[in-house]
Amino acid sequence: MGRQATIIIKESIEELKDLHKKESNPKLRRRLKCLIYTKENKYKTQTILATHLGVDYSSLKRWFKLYREEGLASYLSINSGGNKASIITPKVHHQLEQKVNNASNPLKGYWEAQLWLKNNFGLEMKYNTVRTYLIRHFKTKIKVPRKSHYKKDEQAIEAFFKTSK
Repeated sequence: MGRQATIIIKESIEELKDLHKKESNPKLRRRLKCLIYTKENKYKTQTILATHLGVDYSSLKRWFKLYREEGLASYLSINSGGNKASIITPKVHHQLEQKVNNASNPLKGYWEAQLWLKNNFGLEMKYNTVRTYLIRHFKTKIKVPRKSHYKKDEQAIEAFFKTSK
């Protein structure tokens, strides 16, 4: 059997229970329960404690390490990633909006938009990233003309439209 790791919890049980009552975030409440159960020696092993709390054993070890090294304040703050910062700045977004809505010299497709971003701003972006960005922000579509027969007679079409009016 392995050696038991001893975790010294500085706060009193009453203090931890008070924090637990005031906390609204369920993740932080679970972390506080972990400290309370450890302080009370309610579970024999950390594996059983982790199972009771509904977390993985490695998460429990990571929590204890965080508490031991940085204290309660750091233990009760969840620093999850958040959203990734956009490559396209507001200035580039504005220029791109003008280019998309320009009737005299519009972008002919997403490839051209990708090249335009590379040439004007030095932004190397994947085709699909540019396409997704343009669709999400500017509601763009690829406009493709309908297929036409290669033997089509233009004079016959004009005559047809003149007689149909």
